[in-house]
Amino acid sequence: MASSVKLLKSTYRWVSTPLIIGAPMRVFSGPELATAVSSAGGIGFMGPGKAPEDLEPALQKARSILENRLQTQKSRLSISSADLEDKLPIGVGFQIFDANLEVALSSIAKHRPAAAWLFVPREGTDDLSVWMREIRKVSPKTQIWLQVGSIYDAMKAAKLSNPPDILVLQGIDAGGHGLAKGAGIVSLVPEVRDAMRKAGLDIPIVAAGGIADGRGVAAALGLGAVGAVMGTRFLASKEADIAAGYQNEILRTQDGGQSTVRTPLFDTLAGRNNWPPQFDGRSIINGSTKDSDAGIPFEENQAKFKEALKQGDKGWGEDGRLTTYAGTGIGLIHEVQAAEDIVHDARVSAGQALKQALEML
Repeated sequence: MASSVKLLKSTYRWVSTPLIIGAPMRVFSGPELATAVSSAGGIGFMGPGKAPEDLEPALQKARSILENRLQTQKSRLSISSADLEDKLPIGVGFQIFDANLEVALSSIAKHRPAAAWLFVPREGTDDLSVWMREIRKVSPKTQIWLQVGSIYDAMKAAKLSNPPDILVLQGIDAGGHGLAKGAGIVSLVPEVRDAMRKAGLDIPIVAAGGIADGRGVAAALGLGAVGAVMGTRFLASKEADIAAGYQNEILRTQDGGQSTVRTPLFDTLAGRNNWPPQFDGRSIINGSTKDSDAGIPFEENQAKFKEALKQGDKGWGEDGRLTTYAGTGIGLIHEVQAAEDIVHDARVSAGQALKQALEML
């Protein structure tokens, strides 16, 4: 563990520990959020955007934001000019099954992001190995992070001839898309660590799913992760690219184990039927899910969903219709904060939680 943390600090020279990572939420994690997380000593990831062509301008904007911060020093900036010259100190995520490798490689080669987070290769293909090989070819300093949600997928990736640099273990509590069937990080992380140790492998692990504050970060470290990913928590950040109605739902909702549900419904309502069948998404329960459970015909449910799309922020709510992806940690989120404050608060409270745990020994 100590050697993995040392390696991380030498690779991502601006980071502080415990390591906080901002998840690459597809349309919510833009350059403003990613750079804010990295500026606070974490590793911020941008989502892939709505279309492959969105990546280039987003990376350019991220670079401009960081260059401006270096000149003004208005924030608690962990990044130096040397870091920015070495590589762009943020990461970018890709859903491989619907991404464009050629477009991605062009932007990666130009901007050299610190990490590329890969998720969901197409079934029956060698996409994963191809993406890892080609990214490393055009940008050797861009590390490969691979998101998986099972012991089988983790070990399959770890045994590749060109394995990822970091394994992101996503537990079932995570919001948004992930495996429909899986375990929480409490069993997933240590079991993967045990399996890798038995196989003589050592790839750093970061934990994702249900982590919304420093106590979750501390738990992830105790399980054997070198860092913790937060996604839903950053939906309630000032930098998130999120509608007010959606963000209000993040603040309103409590008891995430009961108020959220894993379902493929919102993909089908939106006409996105291209996700591999083993994946679905965790969302806040609302009018759409209630009607689906009540047996309302899909066509009627979809018509209401499309009508809600025209209503702006009113389309969200306890009985709203719109997609509201969120993890089970949602009940721990009570206010909108700057992303830098979220990172700093989580880091401080993680240290406090670990000290309190030690006092119980």
